[in-house]
Amino acid sequence: MEIKNSVAIVTGAASGIGAATAQLLIEAGAKVALLDKQPNSAKQGLVISCDITDEKSTEAALKQIEEQLGIARICINCAGILKTGRIVGKKGPYPLSDFKQILEVNLIGTYNMMRLTAARMATLEPLGESNERGVIINTASIAGIEGQVGQTAYSASKGGIIALTLPAARDLAPLGIRVVAIAPGLFDTPILSNLTPTALDELVANIPFPKRLGNPREYAKLAQHIIDNPLINGEIIRLDGGLRLP
Repeated sequence: MEIKNSVAIVTGAASGIGAATAQLLIEAGAKVALLDKQPNSAKQGLVISCDITDEKSTEAALKQIEEQLGIARICINCAGILKTGRIVGKKGPYPLSDFKQILEVNLIGTYNMMRLTAARMATLEPLGESNERGVIINTASIAGIEGQVGQTAYSASKGGIIALTLPAARDLAPLGIRVVAIAPGLFDTPILSNLTPTALDELVANIPFPKRLGNPREYAKLAQHIIDNPLINGEIIRLDGGLRLP
């Protein structure tokens, strides 16, 4: 799909991989809406405060995007939160409220955006020889495949995104809409702020190559290629330097 002049939505766009992805799409000529519950003062793109877990908030944001930019053909879901803790720790059982919140934001919020944007994409004219109407890229995690100690809630949420990728792609295929998931490894983003420097160093030491944290722009570049390449569909792509979490 051609990025230039296409309308694109990026959630979690205030920081990290969301901000980097929005910036790269803007540089590529897309008309970008940056959605975040706590949006920053980005100088480019249409910045909208949106709670992706709330249907009314999301519908209002999409209506604003449609009125000001048009219907999006590209939706990249980067919004997510992380709270670690063992099922049973020193303070007792893991808080059920935390487990629910992580699933609500990471999994249900992603699904909410996917269903509402896909419904709008379906009304667009198909483009090119593939008759494509749109593409949705969701952010999973390698923790959804091999989660570590203390990651039950986060791994469950990201594992859900991985599990829904293929059936979602099959659901939306007749409409000319692709669904792909990117499963990042360790990236230099605010979500890692919960880890101690020692824990982070130990994790980085396990990365085969390159032995460093990922740069958010590297995620953005992969997202850009997925948009450009219509044959990538129903796939979970690891972006982790060969890391397998111990």
